[in-house]
Amino acid sequence: MAIHAPRQTKPSRTGKTRAALIAAGLDLLVERPIDAIPIDDFVARAGVAKGSFFNHFKDKQDFAAAVATEVRMEVEALVGQTNDGVADPVARMAGGMTVAARVAIEQPRRMMVLLRSLVPATSQTNPLNRGLKDDIDAALEQGLLRPEAGELGVTYWLGLCQVLMMHLIEIRPSRDLAAERLADMLLMGLAGIGVPHAKAELYARETRL
Repeated sequence: MAIHAPRQTKPSRTGKTRAALIAAGLDLLVERPIDAIPIDDFVARAGVAKGSFFNHFKDKQDFAAAVATEVRMEVEALVGQTNDGVADPVARMAGGMTVAARVAIEQPRRMMVLLRSLVPATSQTNPLNRGLKDDIDAALEQGLLRPEAGELGVTYWLGLCQVLMMHLIEIRPSRDLAAERLADMLLMGLAGIGVPHAKAELYARETRL
């Protein structure tokens, strides 16, 4: 039986307009926070009519959240690649923080778009946090984390990743120093969430940027 490649569907005109606006946001939000950028600048960069902005977004804050989500999805895709084939849930958590550090070093301007978002996605029920929530739940089942991680583990770990990213973007360290800061944050973070200190040290030592 012949196997046919799936038919490629072209994005709709509406989809193209939204994509153009998101791309404009990724460009402009690198330099300035959302409150400092008029909507006129976004639609001019996107090459679309001003009215089309409000067909897709309620206001500028809604738009900033959508742009940040786009970047976060890119980061989550990298986390998925890094953790592919890794069964240990704590190692997967460490892998996620490692990706956060790596993108902060390699794509600092793009990551500032995410970090400047006024609506950080820290809820346990947010689809973007599903992988981390599953890893935390698995680690809890294995008795590796503090019970409090069941309620606040996602917020705690995302907070550490965001602070580490901001720190690395701010100080612009060498690769070696960045690796040291990552290892230190992993050690403190894993120990803080309940991983035994000796195990936390092992995960921190084995992490590579």
